Amino acid sequence: MSTLANLQEKLAAAIARGQTPPIEEAADGVSSLITPIETPRRAEQQAQRAAAPWKLQRRWLNGGGLVAGAALLAIGYAGGPPALFAALCVVALSLIAMAIFTKWSVVRSPAVTDLSENEHDRFWERKESTSLLATIHDALGDITVTRGIDRRILDANATFRRLTGRTNPEGLTLEETGLVFRAVTDAQHQDAEIATPEGRRTFAWYDVMFRDPTTGQLCIQSVARDVTEERQITRLREDARLKAEYNSAAKSRLLATVSHEIRTPLSGILGMNHLLAQTRLTLEQANYLTGIRQSGHALVQLVEDLLDFSTIEVGRFQLHPRKEALRPLLEGVVEMLAHRAHEKGLEIAASVASDVPEMLEFDPARLRQVLFNVIGNAVKFTQTGGILVRAGLKGRDLTITVHDSGPGMTEEEQARIFGEFEQAGSIVEKSAGTGLGLAISARILREFGGGLSVASQHGSGSVFTIRFPIGLVAEEDGYRRRDAVLEGSRVLLLAPEGAASTAIAQTIRALGGHCRLIGSGDMGELRQSFPMGEGGAWTDLIVDHRMAPWYFREGSELATPALRKIFLVNPEERNTHPLDLFDAWLIRPLREQSLIDVLSGRMRGMERRDHSSDGLSEIGITTPEAEDPALNILLGEDDPVNAMLVRAMLAKAGHRVRLVEDFDGLRARAQDGEARPDIIVTDFNMPGGTAVAVLAQLRTHERRQGLSPLPIIVLTADSRDAIGRQALLAGADAVIVKPVDPKRLIATVQSLSKAAFERA
Repeated sequence: MSTLANLQEKLAAAIARGQTPPIEEAADGVSSLITPIETPRRAEQQAQRAAAPWKLQRRWLNGGGLVAGAALLAIGYAGGPPALFAALCVVALSLIAMAIFTKWSVVRSPAVTDLSENEHDRFWERKESTSLLATIHDALGDITVTRGIDRRILDANATFRRLTGRTNPEGLTLEETGLVFRAVTDAQHQDAEIATPEGRRTFAWYDVMFRDPTTGQLCIQSVARDVTEERQITRLREDARLKAEYNSAAKSRLLATVSHEIRTPLSGILGMNHLLAQTRLTLEQANYLTGIRQSGHALVQLVEDLLDFSTIEVGRFQLHPRKEALRPLLEGVVEMLAHRAHEKGLEIAASVASDVPEMLEFDPARLRQVLFNVIGNAVKFTQTGGILVRAGLKGRDLTITVHDSGPGMTEEEQARIFGEFEQAGSIVEKSAGTGLGLAISARILREFGGGLSVASQHGSGSVFTIRFPIGLVAEEDGYRRRDAVLEGSRVLLLAPEGAASTAIAQTIRALGGHCRLIGSGDMGELRQSFPMGEGGAWTDLIVDHRMAPWYFREGSELATPALRKIFLVNPEERNTHPLDLFDAWLIRPLREQSLIDVLSGRMRGMERRDHSSDGLSEIGITTPEAEDPALNILLGEDDPVNAMLVRAMLAKAGHRVRLVEDFDGLRARAQDGEARPDIIVTDFNMPGGTAVAVLAQLRTHERRQGLSPLPIIVLTADSRDAIGRQALLAGADAVIVKPVDPKRLIATVQSLSKAAFERA
């Protein structure tokens, strides 16, 4: 009774709390009760079958055998020797048979256990508990059905009869009562649909096998619970998931298509700007072209941000870490943004701590994007002062801080600054972007395993901190400290206080040198200690161009023959100062290697800037001349503006260009044995087929004819990595994303043509 009592207590407690007991527990209760019910009846039947042979044995042993043997002997004695012998044989055979039967009974028959009155009471109590359990299921709204092994109903509770409308379901199958089974999960669990008076309902159906205690036949006990609402919620959730996946894929396709369509005319705008900049222009016209170019590059950045945002949203964002130098990457980003800062009268500079290794393990493209967004954001919102970028190690993490002297932010603005399409500042400042840059940067850094944070106070500027773990390259791969590179250099820095002078002083000290920053108000103190300072004589004097008038007027007498004089100038003003009055000169923002070369006496003039920063900061760009002109180039481009642009780039470099406007013409010209080109430059999307199929056909034709493979450059407005991989796998040698950079296009043409010539 303990099992029944426990089950009743659980069900009663659940009902009292207003809860519905789990159907699995109810089904297990039925199974646990049915098994004990059949045990007493089965034992009683077995005992009755075993009692008959044991009665005969007891009667023989209790005297019946002795009387029968005496009677046989008396009859045999009276009948003479033959009859006596026969009687003795019968008695002997009976004894042997009884012994054998007794031994067989001991082996084959169980011990006789008569059912007690208490056991009969327990049997009937358990039988009544089955009725009680059905009543409980009726109260819970559950279905209970008992079926035979032939699947026909033997009994059902009132709930089943009410829902199916069958008052006498005995003898019918479940299907005949209107049940439809669906979603079979295993042999015992499935869903059943019933057309009830309240509408079609879904029940979770559970089956349990048991043996009937009265007949000994196998039966099926079923318990079911209404789960219509749960199944509807699950179905709605699945529909919502599929719809979200479809919408996400549609959004990705839309962004990819829109970006392609935007890049195509944008490539023409920037390309024509490039060609127009090489003509004779007035200063006013040059300024207008600068504005067009800056707006075009801002639009390119917007397209990149939208594509990155879409990629992150759908979970297909991937990092591609590799061994890379951090310092040139950081300096390159600062140089790219320097012209924006200098146009606003801002200083911008960067310094790298001495404990940062030369080579690190990270994704350079993604880090460049993060730096461009964060530093560019600081330049956009800062009106006076400057931006100082510092890089250093904190444990196993690389930290890059961006300090600006902008207006700062309130706590409310800091809380939402990393959200999508969120912007702070004035209406004019908000109109200069979409608010995606910082949000994308924060999500990229989370993929790095790091983060992006901000500390700011309204009216006192902001400090953005970029943090992410990096892989340190082992010492044998070039990991070394740089704190002794400028050991012995003692530098006087004559410059106004600000981001630029702070970065120069920090760089000199990080490299092992000594630096003292001197402003115009410190000149009297300097005269007292000049030419000797603390620790020895000064070796170098760096004069900022903003301090040049004061230096020529009052401080020139401080210069001695042993003191190397270095002039520091902005790139925009390098032609307006007498550089020949100095021993060497440097250009801002300062590169660390240039500073080392000048202070070590290995270089006198300014270093040549990277073409990426030149392309953004100077109007007078010229298309590079080819080292080996007169290549026969087959150009495939269906857009007339881009066709004219690329053709002009290649022609100005000295090459001969033939234009085709579809893949059919490209295929025919490329396979022409008499007029085969030296190199192919083609757009990825043109009429007449697909680029992947056409490239594969060209490579197959070359192999069949035994021809040397033509260098193929693919131009595409789709910046997705998958498109580039498709083109390369189909047979392209290089992929260039539009807008086409003239220098990169010419350099790629030259390198591929040289490689093809060497193979031939």
